[in-house]
Amino acid sequence: MKTSDFYYDLPQELIAQTPVEPRDSSRLLVYDRASKTIEHKHFYDIADYLRKGDVLVVNNTKVLPARIYGCKEHTGGRIEFLLLKRLDLTHWEVILKPGRIAKVGSVFCFGDKLKARIESIGEDGSRIVEFIYDGVFETILSEVGEMPLPPYIKAKLNDKTRYNTVYSKVDGSAAAPTAGLHFTKELLEKVRSKGVEIAEVLLHVGLGTFRPVKTDDVTEHHMHSEYYAVSKQAADVINKAKAEGRRIICVGTTSVRTLESAADDEGKLAECSGNTNIFIYPPYKFKAVDCLITNFHLPESTLIMLVSALCSKEEILSVYKTAVDEKYRFFSFGDAMLII
Repeated sequence: MKTSDFYYDLPQELIAQTPVEPRDSSRLLVYDRASKTIEHKHFYDIADYLRKGDVLVVNNTKVLPARIYGCKEHTGGRIEFLLLKRLDLTHWEVILKPGRIAKVGSVFCFGDKLKARIESIGEDGSRIVEFIYDGVFETILSEVGEMPLPPYIKAKLNDKTRYNTVYSKVDGSAAAPTAGLHFTKELLEKVRSKGVEIAEVLLHVGLGTFRPVKTDDVTEHHMHSEYYAVSKQAADVINKAKAEGRRIICVGTTSVRTLESAADDEGKLAECSGNTNIFIYPPYKFKAVDCLITNFHLPESTLIMLVSALCSKEEILSVYKTAVDEKYRFFSFGDAMLII
């Protein structure tokens, strides 16, 4: 299977630059796998497609203001850090630019409260750094950092909260689980009132999910690992629903990757945590997931490959063509799709 098999034409003007207000007023394309039919709705209509007993699985990770700008100690050379993964209390994996001034031992200052020392350089150019500070790291980061918006978003984000879901709780992501951005607290309450259960899982989104596939052969691409966790409460709710034949509906590809990483061969979950580099592409037999709420993803990305595994490559590319023709908004701040 070739990476180019997942290419589609997307006009630049369909790449959403800003989020819509309110969150749930974005458009929603509903694709029924059984009947091969498409409906055009708005996200606030999603409750009409959910029924009593369904389990909605959400990723409660929270995006950090993980892009920070500073200068090299003594010389003043400018640097940009993007925090990818926390390794312990003071150590992080980061990517940065320009790399030529960030040799092992170099120290960089970010304001007067935060410094970073380069400890090692990875084969892919990433760095392991030690942050030096007094106080609470997250508080300092909120003062000096910016939200790490994807490079295809050129507009400035005035409200940092719009790049987090309303149910975000656990700091640690370098990018948002964007399918969840469409939910409001009121819509979630409406969903609950229908008898839909909501199970929270965790996957800290790294940039590996979004890095381009540079191999011609899909199977030769390697995902970066990301931290995930499934609580006993979430596992029990999902296992009971599966045993009773009720639907498991994931909000976003990160929730899918969490469940598929945690599930055993029979699709059962247990309380667990760890790192996953799971890469889902056709053909893949899903163990835990029945339906998916997702955004529209980049051509040739690992995300469109995952969605194609739930239906088929041909079906998804056909649906995407319809979305383009109907001028849906694409990518992180774009519209949504429900696959049932």
